[in-house]
Amino acid sequence: MADENNNEAAIAGHGGADANDGGQRRGRGGRGGGDREGGRDGRGRGRGGRDNNRPAQEEGDELIEKLVHINRVSKTVKGGKRFGFAALVVVGDGQGRAGFGHGKAREVPEAINKATAAAKKTMVRVPLKEGRTLHHDGKGKFGAGDVTLRSAPPGTGIIAGGPMRAVFESLGVADVVTKSNGTSNPYNMIRATFAALGEQTSPKSVAQRRGKKIADLLGRGGSKMAEADAEAITE
Repeated sequence: MADENNNEAAIAGHGGADANDGGQRRGRGGRGGGDREGGRDGRGRGRGGRDNNRPAQEEGDELIEKLVHINRVSKTVKGGKRFGFAALVVVGDGQGRAGFGHGKAREVPEAINKATAAAKKTMVRVPLKEGRTLHHDGKGKFGAGDVTLRSAPPGTGIIAGGPMRAVFESLGVADVVTKSNGTSNPYNMIRATFAALGEQTSPKSVAQRRGKKIADLLGRGGSKMAEADAEAITE
């Protein structure tokens, strides 16, 4: 019962990936002797705090971590059951790169760390239109998961459910409309979403593949507008 209470407290205290990210920042600052306290009363600790704090802030600002789902799992062994936790995490840089990972462990923080490490290894780049939305509509399927993604004009926001919303927030998409027509299982929804994102292409990549100019592909608005759209593409 004590272990279960500790794990439940860890889940409540985690508060998603944002809280986890903040906890990591505090931990890094602690190794450097404290950001401000070390500068006041520590001889030499102030210099160490500044040196160690700079890469910590860069790493914290580089990736966005979102805890999508955490589940309590059990394994039947001789003498009873062994309980653990499974975590699903989405990681992105907010500039067109994102990935997801799954991790299992006896404790919640360790499961989240495993899932985060797995997500960083599977990050993919998705071309974005004007750095805020998708270039074109798309569909993705994985198992019973079936999702539809549509680009949206400025000011629309992220119209998506919980697991899919975490993907687009980590990816850096500001305007998108989505619909899940299949299962509500977060694992299949995430995989179906990434399957749809994997089919996204930009006019620049299509023009290079076909040996044409971007203005010829867009066909309207003139070459200057086409070139301006191409410069706004994030790849």
